[in-house]
Amino acid sequence: MKLARRNILRLAASGAALTAMPRFSSAEAYPARPVRLIVGGTPGSAPDVIARLVAQWLSERLGQSVFVENKNGASDNLATEAVVDAAPDGYTLLLASASNAINATLFANLKFNFIRDIAPIAGFVTFPMVFTVSAPFPAKTFPELLANAKAHPGKINIGTPPLGSPQHVAGELLKMMSGADIVFIAYRGGPAAINDALGGQIQGVVGTVLLTLPQIRSGGLRALAVTSTSPAALLPGIPPVAQFVPGFEAGQWVGIGAPKNTPVEIVEWLNREINAGLADATLKARIAELGGLPMPGSPADFAKFIAAETKKWGDVIRFAKIKPE
Repeated sequence: MKLARRNILRLAASGAALTAMPRFSSAEAYPARPVRLIVGGTPGSAPDVIARLVAQWLSERLGQSVFVENKNGASDNLATEAVVDAAPDGYTLLLASASNAINATLFANLKFNFIRDIAPIAGFVTFPMVFTVSAPFPAKTFPELLANAKAHPGKINIGTPPLGSPQHVAGELLKMMSGADIVFIAYRGGPAAINDALGGQIQGVVGTVLLTLPQIRSGGLRALAVTSTSPAALLPGIPPVAQFVPGFEAGQWVGIGAPKNTPVEIVEWLNREINAGLADATLKARIAELGGLPMPGSPADFAKFIAAETKKWGDVIRFAKIKPE
């Protein structure tokens, strides 16, 4: 997902204003040199922008530079593999994401096991997604969309970003849980799906709130329900899917991980600093601007969350018989 250029520039410029904090000191003197934060997204993508917010915050807290290294390709697997192979010393971190939980089942021959080989440090943010339909489509509410799909199985086409993306599997999760036979078409990217929805080639889009917001506000797309369990701040009044399909939840989340066997003291200290960032009013405001929700918690909380996400998306991928292209 590409962000508007002015938003990226504004966020980057404001990064320098993060509150400076005293440098970490301990017997181990970590960190004694710069830290790499490896991200699978391209420069300017949503993961990249989030990685730079994390890096700026940690740079101020650690007293050492935390720099973002983009390693795009293979659905984030190249970035993950680079961290798996790195020394477990706290100097190489991973911007982990929902793709890691999805890829564990989607790809049969990965060179790593994400749960086994990456030490969870902290969740950071989750981006709610939104189910939309184009303006001419007759459904005005989410229950009407489900009823229309059940009355006309296989006739409603809704676009998503690429196959295996959080948006794509969220659509398949809806099919699995609701029985509504909607066809979710995976595009190369969200903007292409939006263009086809606006042009009448498909009937709607599943996208992040930030990506679809301009078209929702202009009236080209109609927001019906968000994938978070509570309403999204940028879309007040739009109900959660779970209100109509109990138990439904999906998000495009990101967090921080490290190679397995990274010292517990480093993991726990980084966790505390990241959680301090999530409690910081300035950083929270930037996350809200991006349409995200903070994900505070302990390393154990993040590990439990990853395990649950991996199982959930594994079940969905097997149900939908999704195969990588």
